[in-house]
Amino acid sequence: MEKKSVPSLVKDQQLIRKRREQIIKGAVRLFIEKGFHRTTTREIAKESGFSIGTLYEYIGTKEDVLYLVCDSIYDEVTERLKKQLHTTGPAIDRLEAAIRAYFLVIDSMQDEVLVMYQETKSLPKETLPYVLKKETEMVAMMEEIVADCQKEAVFTLTDKESKLFTHNLLVAGQMWTFRRWALRRDFTLEEYITLQIKNLIKNR
Repeated sequence: MEKKSVPSLVKDQQLIRKRREQIIKGAVRLFIEKGFHRTTTREIAKESGFSIGTLYEYIGTKEDVLYLVCDSIYDEVTERLKKQLHTTGPAIDRLEAAIRAYFLVIDSMQDEVLVMYQETKSLPKETLPYVLKKETEMVAMMEEIVADCQKEAVFTLTDKESKLFTHNLLVAGQMWTFRRWALRRDFTLEEYITLQIKNLIKNR
C-alpha cells in the first residue's frame, strides 16, 4: 500500500509542507474539541489562519486533512522513537529505554495521538490500509527488541505471547493519553513510566 498523493494546486514543496503543518495543527485542535464529522473545512481553514479558498489549494477534501493528520503523527512518533532507541548493550536495557522513549513521545504528542486513534475509523477505505500499515511498522520496532530479549533468554515466550506482550507495551503508553483524566491525579509521568516498566518487565 503506497502513500496517498494529496492534491495541491501549489507547486512549491517547501510551502506545501509549511501550510500543511498549519492545517494539521489547526485540525487537531478542532477534532479534539468537536470530532472529525462535526468539524467543517471552513472551521479548519479559520483555525489554520487561511481563507477557505487557500485551504483548498493544499487539499482536495476534508478526508485529506484527516489522512495528513494520521500520516504525520505516525511519521513523527516513529522517527522520534527511532532517534531515542539504543542499538547496543543488553537487550533488556534497550527494551526499557525503548519503552521510556515511546512513553515520552506519547506524552509530548498526547493530543495528536488521541485524535489519531479516535478518528482513524473515519478514513476512506482506500487510505485506511496505508495508515494501519504505519501502526504495524511501529509494532515491529518493539517486536524486534523483544525478540532480542528472547535470544538472550531474558524472557521465555511463545510467538503468540511475544506478540501480545508487544501490544501490551504499546497500549500501556497510549493509556497515558486515553485515561489521562484519571491517571494524572495519582501519578507523575516518571512514576507512571517506572511502574509500567516494573509491571511489564521486571515482574515477569
